[in-house]
Amino acid sequence: MLKIIHGADFHLDSPFAGLDPERAVQRRGEQRELADRLAGLAREKQADLVLLAGDLLDSERVFRETAQALALALGAIPCPVFIAPGNHDFYSRRSIWATLDWPENVHIFTSGALEQVDLPGCTLWGRAFTDAHSDICPLDGLTVPEDGKLHLACLHGCVGAGNSYGPITPADIAASGLDYLALGHVHQGSGLQKEGRTYWAYPGCPEGRGFDELGEKGVLYLEAEPGRVNAQFIPLARRRYEIVTVDITLGVDILSAIRSALPQDRSGLICRVILTGEGKAPDLSALERALSPEFYSLTLLDRTRLPQNLWARQEEDALTGLFLRAMWEKCRAEPDNAVYQLAARYGLAALEGGEEA
Repeated sequence: MLKIIHGADFHLDSPFAGLDPERAVQRRGEQRELADRLAGLAREKQADLVLLAGDLLDSERVFRETAQALALALGAIPCPVFIAPGNHDFYSRRSIWATLDWPENVHIFTSGALEQVDLPGCTLWGRAFTDAHSDICPLDGLTVPEDGKLHLACLHGCVGAGNSYGPITPADIAASGLDYLALGHVHQGSGLQKEGRTYWAYPGCPEGRGFDELGEKGVLYLEAEPGRVNAQFIPLARRRYEIVTVDITLGVDILSAIRSALPQDRSGLICRVILTGEGKAPDLSALERALSPEFYSLTLLDRTRLPQNLWARQEEDALTGLFLRAMWEKCRAEPDNAVYQLAARYGLAALEGGEEA
C-alpha cells in the first residue's frame, strides 16, 4: 500500500484583486506558506509520494523568491514529488520549471507527451502543458498493462468534452485502466470518483482566492494498492471565503441574526453577508463598524425589499403614488433587481422630506 498526497492549483502569486493592497500582499505571503504546510503534512503522514497536478503558480510571471520558497519546501519533503505543469504555469524553456534548480526529490514533467516513471511499488504516468491551451486529451493513448502493479497518473486537465484545457471524458478515464488518476484544474474538490476500475479526483485548490472558491480548501491523502484506493480530504487553508445570507425581516435583531448565522471563530473569514427580507433599509455603515473587527475581511450587501404594505400607497392621487406605480412595475418585472429596490427607497425618502422610507 502506498501513501500518497495529491494537491493542485495553488496559484501562488495570485493578485487577490478583491482585497485592499495591504491585505493582498499579506495573502500572497500566506499563500507561500502552503508549500511548508504541505511538507509538514507529508512528514506527518509518512507519505511515499506527493503528486502535484498543475497550476502551482498563477502565471509565468512569478516572483523568484516565491519559486525559491516553493523549491525549498518541496525539497524538505522526505519522498519523491512529481509536478505536472498546468495551463497557468505551463512548461517552457523560459519557465521557472526550466530555469530554477529544483531539489533532487522533485521531478517535473516537461513534455506534452505522456512520460512513464517506474517507482518502487508502482508505475507513474504524467505529462505537462507546454502552452496555455491544449485540446488534446492528456490520457490520449494510455492503456496500462494488467501486470499486477499499482498504476498512477498525475495530469492537468478538465473532465468534460469541448474545452481547450486538456479535455477528458469518463470513457477516457475508464479506458486507461489506471488505479488512480490525480487531476488538477478544477478548483472545487470532487471527492473520490470512479470510472471503470479507475479511481480519480480533483483535490480542489488548497487556498481560496475569491468568492467563487468557498469553504474549506486543502489536499487529498490517499492510501492506494492495485484495485483499491481510499481518500481523505485534509484542510490546508489559512483562511476561508464564505457567503452567508441573513433574513432581517422587520423585528429581527440584525447583529444577532448575522452572528448566529456564522461560526463562532470568524477571525480567519473573508466573508460576504447578504441581507434579505422586508423592512427598513439597514444601516450598512453602522453594521460594518460593529462587525468588521470580528472578521479578516467583511462585505455587507443590502438585498432587502420594501414592505409589501408600502406598495398600497401607489393608489394615492399624488406624486408619491405616481412614483410608486412606476417603481412597482419595474420591481414586479425584475423582482431580483436590487437597484430598483434602492431607487424606490431613495425616491420615497426624497419625496417625503428625507425621512427613511
